[in-house]
Amino acid sequence: MDLERIEKATLEILESVGEDPQREGLKRTPMRVARMYEELLAGAKEDPKEHLTSIFNEDYDEIVLLRDIPFFSICEHHLMPFIGKAHVAYLPAGVVLGVSKLARIVDCFARRLQVQERLTDQIADFLMEHLKPQGSAVVLEASHSCMTIRGIKKPGSTMVTSSVRGIFRKDPRSRSEVMSLIHNGNK
Repeated sequence: MDLERIEKATLEILESVGEDPQREGLKRTPMRVARMYEELLAGAKEDPKEHLTSIFNEDYDEIVLLRDIPFFSICEHHLMPFIGKAHVAYLPAGVVLGVSKLARIVDCFARRLQVQERLTDQIADFLMEHLKPQGSAVVLEASHSCMTIRGIKKPGSTMVTSSVRGIFRKDPRSRSEVMSLIHNGNK
């Protein structure tokens, strides 16, 4: 990430909106903005496979679900944050993943320029490819600041996306069970 270019671009934005970048409160803003983007978009340099270090052989064939994983991402359309919670489930086929790794995988994909639909698919597809489970299901719920504080200005609205793979897509009973587990925890 080119922090110097981000600083220069931020300086240009400040000047373009009529601000004095040399006034006390703004002197270090370009540097802070560059560091902010470096932190918020760190997932672009991260390989999610790094979080597959805790895979265990386990004869467990029921749903594994980690619910209410807080996440944030940056909408690639407006460069504004969307913030929410992820629910990630899979039906193992001989292996399970250490629970904290599910949250780390969510963060890895979320900390990139994103759209929520793609983010949801990336998590579900990653689990299918690397854990080879019978199925995966991912539901994301997020508030998008690009529509809550600008544009249509609808604070309190939540966008929900889901991606289901394998048995959760093919078998209506399995899909119903995993969605019930995901949503019953939110009552």
